[in-house]
Amino acid sequence: MLLAVSSCSILVTAYISYQSGKSNLTNRVFKQLTSVRASKAYQIESYIQTLRNHVQTLGKSPFVGDALKEFNTGYETIAAKQKNVDKLESKLKAYYRNEFISRLSKSDSSIQATESILRFFLPSAPASKYLQYQYIAANPYPVGKKHLLDDPKDGSTYSKIHARYHPIFRNIIEKFGYYDLFLVNTEGRIVYTVYKETDYSTSLTTDAYNETNLARLITQVRQEKQRDYAQIIDFESYSPSYGAPAAFIAVPIFDQTKFIGAIAVQIPVNEINNVMTGNQNWESDGLGKSGETYLVGQDYLMRSVSRFLIEDPEQYFQILRSLDVSEKTLKRIKQFQTSILEQKVATIGVKEAIAGKKDTQIINDYRNIPVLSSYAPLRIEQLDWVILAEIDLAEAYAPIRDFEQQLLISATILMLLVTLLAMGLAYLFVKPINQLIENAQKVEKGKLNAVVPLNSEDEFGELAKSFNAMVSSLRAQTELVELKNQENERLFLSVFPLAIAKRLQRGEKNIAERVANVAVLFAELTGFTKLSASLSAYEVVSILNDIVGAFDEAAEKYGIEKIKTVGDRYMAVCGLSLPYLDHDKRAIDFAIEVLAIVRKFSHDRRFQLNIRIGIHSGNVIAGIVGKTKHIYDVWGDTVDQSQSIITLCPIDGIIVSAEVYHRLKDIYEFDLLEFSGTKNWVLANPSHDTRRI
Repeated sequence: MLLAVSSCSILVTAYISYQSGKSNLTNRVFKQLTSVRASKAYQIESYIQTLRNHVQTLGKSPFVGDALKEFNTGYETIAAKQKNVDKLESKLKAYYRNEFISRLSKSDSSIQATESILRFFLPSAPASKYLQYQYIAANPYPVGKKHLLDDPKDGSTYSKIHARYHPIFRNIIEKFGYYDLFLVNTEGRIVYTVYKETDYSTSLTTDAYNETNLARLITQVRQEKQRDYAQIIDFESYSPSYGAPAAFIAVPIFDQTKFIGAIAVQIPVNEINNVMTGNQNWESDGLGKSGETYLVGQDYLMRSVSRFLIEDPEQYFQILRSLDVSEKTLKRIKQFQTSILEQKVATIGVKEAIAGKKDTQIINDYRNIPVLSSYAPLRIEQLDWVILAEIDLAEAYAPIRDFEQQLLISATILMLLVTLLAMGLAYLFVKPINQLIENAQKVEKGKLNAVVPLNSEDEFGELAKSFNAMVSSLRAQTELVELKNQENERLFLSVFPLAIAKRLQRGEKNIAERVANVAVLFAELTGFTKLSASLSAYEVVSILNDIVGAFDEAAEKYGIEKIKTVGDRYMAVCGLSLPYLDHDKRAIDFAIEVLAIVRKFSHDRRFQLNIRIGIHSGNVIAGIVGKTKHIYDVWGDTVDQSQSIITLCPIDGIIVSAEVYHRLKDIYEFDLLEFSGTKNWVLANPSHDTRRI
């Protein structure tokens, strides 16, 4: 029996442990992947927002505004002087033919250095050709380092301005990692760039790059002309950068209230890749040997580089070829060493993220390999990007497979040990009577949940049933006694104050005491008797319960103790069980709220109910009266006077005695009410806040 039970227990426990362990490990992997995705999403959102804030700051800088105005003036000066640039144009064409077109054709074979292509890319304005010759064609620095030239020594006003501002702007983009920085005038002409690519000094409205994403971005900024406006545009192939992906941020520049142009920066792709790859430290980010995080746009194209392109390009291109990716696309990926705008990712995760959903599930990734994918949309204004964190399913579930093996080995060893133990200790099994003794000892100690698990049909089984029935009966009786005690407790607390109820429970019979410095309040409903005549008994009691219930809630709020209700009269005391230094003030505040309760009740139910309230302060006698039916009451002159002055009170008024008036006259406003030589005071405007400031 021990062997059979133990074997079943081991199997059941092993199964439950396996299911629980598998679930926990799976949740841990899911949560870890989701955490990585959320962390990367926050980093990239924060990075883009930082870029936006920095460009906005540059746009508001007087230094940048002055630079734009001076560069624009310098350009106009050259435009006024340079009319015939044929000699410069031939040299500029040679640069375009040998350097620019030859590089650009590597990414787009349809572009060749023909005369028509050269005319298309060359700027149309003579001043632009002049500047491109001086800063690009005649620049002694090679391609990619043209920005190192501060002054071409041509003696022009523009070059003097350039020599003064260029080192500063060059330092800005080097410090902040921008790919390039542009100053654009109101006509859409780029009057300055740092890196001096072929878009330098061209018109974004009429020249070759008028349909680029930069041109569209500048058009939006020129149309808006709003302060604190920052626009970002998504990656597109950008010809001046030899077809490489480029995204831009631009903000307007104002000279006081006048729009004078815009500043734009080319977003550094490398910085985005560094964020998404963790500086190529995927394993330290918790992504193992096959995990990665990447961005995808609405066009299902990547906006960050693939891990597999960086780590194993040959394997990456081999997988892409097996998926029938075109050679043209592969060529561009090799040329630019990036999968941005080239790698298509139309997986289930991307589609759901683009639809605004976020989740973690098992899907096939862009390599058609099963992965665990956590995806979500990014919250970046003007960029409809989504982020995915993925890890190969085989690697993600490796801990689960290890756990399965360990569990199987452990269960097998344990069953062997139990078999040997059962054979050796079979004769030492404890007899059923020992269970009865043990549980009887538990009952003796007050543990009434002890049950003997014996279901045999012999004498011990009958004894166990009797024992269990006895324990069950004891438990039921104990619970009944406890329930009755709780009911009695609630009844005492509903009839008597807490302190008096505890004294009664301790066995005190004659409870009486003098209490000094209490405030006694009587409230009398007027119009209730007349109202009762037209209603049923049930309706009358229901209305009175609602009103008294509201009074009780307000009383508890101000530390007031209700003593009793007699018909339409309500009696309460402040400072009886718990002394208060401000018992008079609490009574008046409670009376003001009672007035508000009655008025609201009458207004809501359209009854003609009013109330009069009398308050007196002094000493009282409190105690328990009755032998079979107890009642807690208070007596004394203070009670009598507070009850008598209520007859003098006007409708919806609060009348107080001289004692209350003299203590609170500096806090509240009162009106004198003298009757038969006795002075009392009525609270002025009790429906408003009558306290003096």
